[in-house]
Amino acid sequence: MTTERAFIDTNLFLRYLTNDIPEKADRVEELLQRAGLGEIILVTTSLVIAKIVWTLTSFYGLSRDQIRDGLRLAYGHRVLAILNTPGLEIAESDLLIEAATNYAAKNVDFIDAYNVAWMVQQQLSTAYTFDRKHFYRFENITVKMPGE
Repeated sequence: MTTERAFIDTNLFLRYLTNDIPEKADRVEELLQRAGLGEIILVTTSLVIAKIVWTLTSFYGLSRDQIRDGLRLAYGHRVLAILNTPGLEIAESDLLIEAATNYAAKNVDFIDAYNVAWMVQQQLSTAYTFDRKHFYRFENITVKMPGE
């Protein structure tokens, strides 16, 4: 008998993290517990994580540090290490951990932090961009504009 694999969407994580609808948060918690017990394998994408970050920042007003810690350690009374949740598979979770760290430490957009983590993994040290402000915050990245 094979274990069921299923995609888990952004809104479930948001209900769980914010507990703004307790009944739904409890249902998500049960699902995550099932995954932790190996009854189901949950799968999500790096774009889901990026959407969580965007929503927690723009709609819920959380700080970069709160978001980083919510993704890596805990948020509120619910212990949740989304990126290390047993039974949850996330493509590129190592890049997302690095992005979450740099997002808070470097005060850059989450997507820029993710892109730099990806660049480092790919052994790329030059970025062509018009967004010098954020990329300049990474000492290991050379920033160029087209035509330079």
